[in-house]
Amino acid sequence: MVRKARVVKAARRPEVRLPELVAWPDGEVVPDGDYDGLEFRDADLAEQDGGGARFMDCALTGCALDGTGLSHARVLDSVLTGIRGVGTNLAEATLRDVELVDARLGGTQLHGAVLERVLVRGGKIDYLNLRKARLKDVVFEGCVLIEPDFGGARLERVEFVDCVLKGADLTAATLVDVDLRRAADLDVARGVDRLSGAAISHAQLLDLAPVLAAALGLRVAEAD
Repeated sequence: MVRKARVVKAARRPEVRLPELVAWPDGEVVPDGDYDGLEFRDADLAEQDGGGARFMDCALTGCALDGTGLSHARVLDSVLTGIRGVGTNLAEATLRDVELVDARLGGTQLHGAVLERVLVRGGKIDYLNLRKARLKDVVFEGCVLIEPDFGGARLERVEFVDCVLKGADLTAATLVDVDLRRAADLDVARGVDRLSGAAISHAQLLDLAPVLAAALGLRVAEAD
């Protein structure tokens, strides 16, 4: 029996097993802080500066991250559930073995960030900035992404499962083993020519035909 070759390589999902956690004693996160085995529950971290901080084996549940500064932070082996915020700054941060569940975020800055073995499940993220970020083994599942910006980013083994992708910008992006076939809605506003290296379904190909034709300079018209 001949096995059918995979169209794209599957993403490796994170396997986060949190230890027994200690409750965060409230207060403020600080730049270059070290947070290990803590549970942040319903914490208001808005406008705080935790740039360069390390979060290891942590759970953040129902936390407010409006304007929180976490540039160059490292979030490792952690679960973030029901977090919310506008303008959260995670520029050049590292997220490795992380689950992000039911987030409600807007204008999150992840440009230049590194995401490896990350699961984004449920929730809605508006205007996500992933310009020049590196994504490897990342799964977007059952979430809504409005106008995400992947400009200049590298996506390797990235899957979109039951995910709504509206107005995506792929300008100058590099896609390797990216699986879009199970996306609930696929709308590429810019950079459709960068889909090389991705797998799409036949139905998605038909939906993208007008955009692809425009990108190639094709004129589609019936004969006289």
